[in-house]
Amino acid sequence: MLTPQYDLMLVLASVAVSVMASFTGLTLTRGISALPDTTRKLLIVMASLSLGGGIWCMHFVAMLAMRLPVPISYDAANTLGSVLIAILLSGVALLIMHYGTRTIFRIAIAGTVLGNGIVAMHYLGMSGIRGCMPAFQPAGLVLAVVGATATGILAIWISYSRRTTRHIFAGAIIFGLSVVLVHFVAMGWTNFQAGGVSGDFTPIIENGTLALAVMLSAFVICGTFLLTATNFLLTGEARETAVIEVVRPSPVLPAEAGPATRPDEPSASDFPLLEKHKLPYERDKRIYFIEPAQVAAIRAEGHYTIIHTADDKLFCPLSISEVEKRLQAGSFIRTHRSYLVNIERVTAFERAKDSGRCMFDGVTSLKFVPVSRSFIPRVRTALNI
Repeated sequence: MLTPQYDLMLVLASVAVSVMASFTGLTLTRGISALPDTTRKLLIVMASLSLGGGIWCMHFVAMLAMRLPVPISYDAANTLGSVLIAILLSGVALLIMHYGTRTIFRIAIAGTVLGNGIVAMHYLGMSGIRGCMPAFQPAGLVLAVVGATATGILAIWISYSRRTTRHIFAGAIIFGLSVVLVHFVAMGWTNFQAGGVSGDFTPIIENGTLALAVMLSAFVICGTFLLTATNFLLTGEARETAVIEVVRPSPVLPAEAGPATRPDEPSASDFPLLEKHKLPYERDKRIYFIEPAQVAAIRAEGHYTIIHTADDKLFCPLSISEVEKRLQAGSFIRTHRSYLVNIERVTAFERAKDSGRCMFDGVTSLKFVPVSRSFIPRVRTALNI
């Protein structure tokens, strides 16, 4: 039986890399639900590379920190496969969160997929060790799966409950530490025996070569983290500038004083009186206004909303409750806790057993809106059915 020892500095480096990669990945997805589909997918790919690459990099930095009395190397196929599966499962989790309504069920599924990407990467990477034989104990696998699932769900829930600096940073800390936790819990229930696997048909990566690859990956992650963090911290300043640089059709009166709100939660009173009947949306560091008649539906996105028009999705800085107040006299009706629908744009209604759907024609940004069971009578009345 071989007993490993660890280099504390490299262990701390693995923790730092994991947290930075988690923060970068979760930050890159901020506000992307309001972007065009192609841009959204590109950013999800970038975020997946950061999250999956960070999981992989943390694992192998920690493996480089491990000292065994025998020289070890790694099977190239397993090593490459471990990073690919981490990136793939990270991407699946982000796609779940950024396509469709964010429900508790979807958060649980995304967190489970993301968390178990750590487990899959770890055991696939460990199975590629050459020079000694790792023996995995079932207790370690169970603890790793349970821990990864719980922390993955918690990280996603915190990061997506509100897309603010504080919540994203907290989610990144939780997920980054969960990668470390899963790794060392699994390692605690892994035994190493002298000897190695023979008969490999794939190239072998020596420890020194792996160290160079990991060092390069860590450098890229750190650089991306610095760029992302700088942009993230400046987002608040850009938002304040956007509120001042409002595009108006004509001079307006000053806004009335309203109830105090936090800077990241604008209310209807933050915008000019002349535009009370219109909805604000942000683009290119400016705030524009759109007529309600041009809107098909409005979806809640944390403490903000996404406005769906015939061919576009727009980021609105108001919460769905503020939007509902502004549209009280219009033709909009709540169909779900996360949706407001313009009844004039609904072309069909589909009733299921305990729910329903409002359908739209000619609205490329949204095919249908769910109707909760409690809202069905109100929607049927509004549609005269």
